[in-house]
Amino acid sequence: MNTLQKALIALSVGSLLSVSAQAAVNYAGQPYVGVKAGKFMVDADDLDDPTAYGIYAGYNFDPNFGAEVEYVGSSDTDIDTGTRLLKGEYDLKTYGAYGTYRYQFPNTGLYAKGKLGFAKAEIDASLSDVLGNTISESDSDSGVAGGIGLGYNFNPSMSVEAEYDYVAEDVTLLTLGAHIKF
Repeated sequence: MNTLQKALIALSVGSLLSVSAQAAVNYAGQPYVGVKAGKFMVDADDLDDPTAYGIYAGYNFDPNFGAEVEYVGSSDTDIDTGTRLLKGEYDLKTYGAYGTYRYQFPNTGLYAKGKLGFAKAEIDASLSDVLGNTISESDSDSGVAGGIGLGYNFNPSMSVEAEYDYVAEDVTLLTLGAHIKF
């Protein structure tokens, strides 16, 4: 091999190595979207705990820090009125925006997640008597919310997470979700 060929090989190898190094330095972040299902836990004696379902989206600024928004709603759930003369049901909705932190356990796909932000919880309830009279009422509560969870990365573009969230006073949420990263 002459000197020119050695120089070209050295430049080629150097260029290939610098591409992967530049990709690591210029981490551009990673957006994701997902779905979740679980259970709202409402701290009230006369309210059954409703099934929860929702969607969420987020952006990881780097491997540890990110931001996330979510909407979680519930199925219509019975209110225990204590009598057959009066029936009631309610549904619950939450909207949240959070900052997130992930800790990736070394040499595994497992990670721990924490989130802190603000959420709004809305409840719509209605009571009906045997004569067909109906009373409807709505209420909402906003404030600081957060959660903790465990997740598993199946591959670079798909993960599952189990989370426990404090949403509002007297309302917590336990969910299992899956998301796709872009």
